[in-house]
Amino acid sequence: QVRLVESGGGVVQAGGSLRLSCAASGSNVNMNIIGWYRQGPGKQRELVAVIGSSGSLYYVDFVKGRFTASRDNAKNTVYLQMNSLKSEDTGVYYCHTPFGDYWGQGTRVTVSS
Repeated sequence: QVRLVESGGGVVQAGGSLRLSCAASGSNVNMNIIGWYRQGPGKQRELVAVIGSSGSLYYVDFVKGRFTASRDNAKNTVYLQMNSLKSEDTGVYYCHTPFGDYWGQGTRVTVSS
């Protein structure tokens, strides 16, 4: 059983920063591709960023230049550094691996204006 656990969410003022973590555990866990998603209040879940095993990165336009994904393969952990946060970044952030379609439970981010 693969388990993904997000952490690092919290309440921050607009312009502030947070660093989210996604730690994977379990047998046969495959973190070659990890996607970060978020779901804002009353909104559908949306893709934020993707990081590949070689460090390849993809960001959606609304976070480019503000969010940075990284990974520590030795720790089976992927990170999302979020800077210059805006109120519209508020939501629950999830990590996901398409290998087995596993999701974490999410970590809540609240950006106050």
